[in-house]
Amino acid sequence: MDTVALVPAAGRGTRLGAGVPKALVRVLGHSLLSRAVRGLLDSGSVGHVVVAAAPDQLDPMGREVRDLGERVHVVPGGGERTDSVRAALRAADRLVPSAEVVLVHDAARAFTPARVIRDVVAAVERGAPAVVPTLSVADTIKRVDDEGVVAETVDRSRLRTVQTPQGFTVDVLREAYGAAGEVATDDAGLVERLGYPVETVAGHTNALKVTTSFDLAVAEAVLAAGPVELPESRVDTLGRSNDTGSDTSERCGDES
Repeated sequence: MDTVALVPAAGRGTRLGAGVPKALVRVLGHSLLSRAVRGLLDSGSVGHVVVAAAPDQLDPMGREVRDLGERVHVVPGGGERTDSVRAALRAADRLVPSAEVVLVHDAARAFTPARVIRDVVAAVERGAPAVVPTLSVADTIKRVDDEGVVAETVDRSRLRTVQTPQGFTVDVLREAYGAAGEVATDDAGLVERLGYPVETVAGHTNALKVTTSFDLAVAEAVLAAGPVELPESRVDTLGRSNDTGSDTSERCGDES
């Protein structure tokens, strides 16, 4: 199956405070965007990448990925992440009509290990309509009331954080975005609303999302540590147990 990855990169990255769009922030000489796109291509499981950039950033973003060849396409995105994914998906339909598997990946998760990418693609190729990489929740989770008083301690054994890339059959993602509203920060969440099962594979801590200056420092440390190879992971349906678990606490789509 042919696979295309969509990278919504039109966000301004205001929380990072770098003065440039987050995708253009450099870590040890290379932008998050170029590292994320190269990681997708170098995984060996992705044939093409479509980057959705802000209209006024098409040239800078294009320069960042120019050396990666003709398999990378930069197209105009929109004001919201949802608009950018829609634009990238429409472009992918035109540029890579043979694609049957589509990934949606955050440029800010530029250090996602190749094994995670391959596992997501392989799970879709085996028949999963949607797949997300997940991590167990390390912190204690409290639910509070309207006054901020703790109401209960939540059992975290069945909670997971969700990373990217998220993988889908192209028909399922098209259907999900056709039914979506104006704003959505999680692609798998759109698919869940349609009743499709979302399967999980093991994520990795190196696939952190760069949002703050502290995250940048961590990213530099991750890069200095060198590439990571991971064992194959099991795949299961969201809500049941696998290597990293089941139910998810999802925060994976916001570009800001």
